[in-house]
Amino acid sequence: MTTTDDPIKDGLNILIVDDETNIRKTLAYCLEAEGHRVISVSNSSDAVYEARSRSFDMAFVDLKLGKENGMDIIPVLLADSLWIKIVIITAYASIESVVEAMKRGAADYIVKPFTTDQVKFITRRVARMRQLENQVASLKENMQRLGNEDAPFQSMNIVMQRFLETAKKVAPSEAIILLRGESGTGKSVFARAIHNWSCRSTKPMAVVACPAVPHDLLESEIFGHVRGAFTGAVKDNPGRIAACEGGTLFLDEIGEMPFSIQAKLLRFIQDKEYERLGDATLRKANVRIIAATNSDLEKHVSEGIFREDLFYRLNVINLTVPTLRERPEDILPLAINFLTYFCRVNHKAIQGFTDAAYERLTGYRWPGNVRELRNAIERAVILGSGKEIGENDLPENIAPVSNAPVIGDMVPLSVIEELHIRRIMAKASSLQEASEVLGIDQATLWRRRKTYGI
Repeated sequence: MTTTDDPIKDGLNILIVDDETNIRKTLAYCLEAEGHRVISVSNSSDAVYEARSRSFDMAFVDLKLGKENGMDIIPVLLADSLWIKIVIITAYASIESVVEAMKRGAADYIVKPFTTDQVKFITRRVARMRQLENQVASLKENMQRLGNEDAPFQSMNIVMQRFLETAKKVAPSEAIILLRGESGTGKSVFARAIHNWSCRSTKPMAVVACPAVPHDLLESEIFGHVRGAFTGAVKDNPGRIAACEGGTLFLDEIGEMPFSIQAKLLRFIQDKEYERLGDATLRKANVRIIAATNSDLEKHVSEGIFREDLFYRLNVINLTVPTLRERPEDILPLAINFLTYFCRVNHKAIQGFTDAAYERLTGYRWPGNVRELRNAIERAVILGSGKEIGENDLPENIAPVSNAPVIGDMVPLSVIEELHIRRIMAKASSLQEASEVLGIDQATLWRRRKTYGI
């Protein structure tokens, strides 16, 4: 059982705000002896400056800061670090002051004169709270990804085994990692695994999918903004860097990052410093970068759409995820893994695949890689009604139906359109490529997919 006397594995970032020098020194000595990282200031303005320059897990704030009221900086500190736990220090404890502090967001209070044991007790309790918060956030993400993660870490293919071995070796380091490979190979899955294998596993991991965020909002998504920084910025946003302090920032499909943001990212990688949009305050963060791309970054560099200096900073550890067609011996184990998962989720009792279905699965080239295989098995489980998955339960592009309509058949135009869209999407490496081949924009393709249930 965990108790407040247990040693703390990861020290906290702690801010002390007190106008008495002896109190600051005593607190700092006690907390640093426990392995925490401490910043001490004597007034509210310095406290706000430090809070906007770096992230803190906890703050000790004196109620009486000379002529200032320490109560007034509680909401300011919370605005910059929503996860910070504030402990009020007071020599004038009263029910009214405690209630008011709690209303403003304080987590606890401590009365002067206090002992080192009291400080250690309350700090260890906050440390447990932060650990639990990180664990809850991690569990939520794991629940959302349930069924996607287990299979990729077991392989009978020598190339994949070497990839996994290398990934586990570099995970404990602080080096930037660039994951490369085709769409659907599982780069985001392996980024999460590297974070979990690293020394930062107890800290948050934030994910930014560069193509999914509009270019004019991507900078704010990564670095944050203050209220009023641009039209629609109705409140402060700390950004993903601040959200994963001490942990990992995963930049998915970094090849799609606009050129205008790349210089700011390069600066952060080199100096661990950044600024939020609309705020000139220089902030620091202890965050590891993992990036992924299916783009040819060298070509992007030569075309002038990706910074050469950023490319070299990212390309410290370069890992390429093998495609599914390069490891055909893994297709059936992966298919069985997905079958087991989707049967459990959908309350089905399907026992396996027919021989014909096995032949279709192993004979297909899987241009969409593991993601396409997963989607195919999910569809087959949902539509399947027998004890085994047959070839007729698989998508038409994997197991073509002999009586599929062709141009000129007496069928509605929508049938031909649906079949054509399905076949193009099966061959295309991305939705963008599919929309370009079809001659329609991605919004129109999305509507067609919704109409046909693709």
